[in-house]
Amino acid sequence: MAVKTLIINDQLISAREEETILQAAQDAGIHIPTLCHLEGVSDIGACRLCLVEIAGSNKLSPACVTQVAEGIEVKTNTERLQKYRRTIVEMLFAEGNHVCSVCVANGNCELQDLAIEMGMNHVRLEYQFPQRQVDISHDRFGVDHNRCVLCTRCVRVCDEIEGAHTWDMAGRGKNSHVITDVNQPWGTSLSCTSCGKCVNACPTGAIFDKGSSVGEMVHQRDRIQFIVTAREKKQWFS
Repeated sequence: MAVKTLIINDQLISAREEETILQAAQDAGIHIPTLCHLEGVSDIGACRLCLVEIAGSNKLSPACVTQVAEGIEVKTNTERLQKYRRTIVEMLFAEGNHVCSVCVANGNCELQDLAIEMGMNHVRLEYQFPQRQVDISHDRFGVDHNRCVLCTRCVRVCDEIEGAHTWDMAGRGKNSHVITDVNQPWGTSLSCTSCGKCVNACPTGAIFDKGSSVGEMVHQRDRIQFIVTAREKKQWFS
């Protein structure tokens, strides 16, 4: 197994050649903000919050899908990156209908945490106020499209871990949204196993347990990582 040596924030780091910059940074205790990244499932670089600067390149690179390379120098927390990240978070708030005070995930929301981390105390962009639906046709769960940030974590966890592929994406641009099966109400889905993995994978209050009141939602993402690890180590059979 080949090992690559790189520099992240002036710190010399060693990483396996198949690792990404994000993995190498996390192993070294270096924080890089993420939203679409979820341990245990594949990365797609959708949210762009993990953008980093690589010496010699004019473009910013998403750390979650950029592999390490020998000798590269990476910066993760420059003023330029901070401005980009704050703008991205503001855009997410402006293009959706995120009202934290009445959201089931208030206090347990990754988007909310990112806004605090970026020092966002107001949104400088014009709010779009899209007309989005809430689907509570499922017996146990609901999906509020007003709070969805299109991270596709629900799609990937349902496909790669549960193997049901109930969730998918539809539409383009501002009309993009997650769907169940062939764009039918979640409660009528024949593929859904009601496992709840999508609920725990969701970074916001978009997918929730029915009956949860404001601020009562609990995400247990460690369960997803446990399932992946147990499957890889064949712990199910012990």
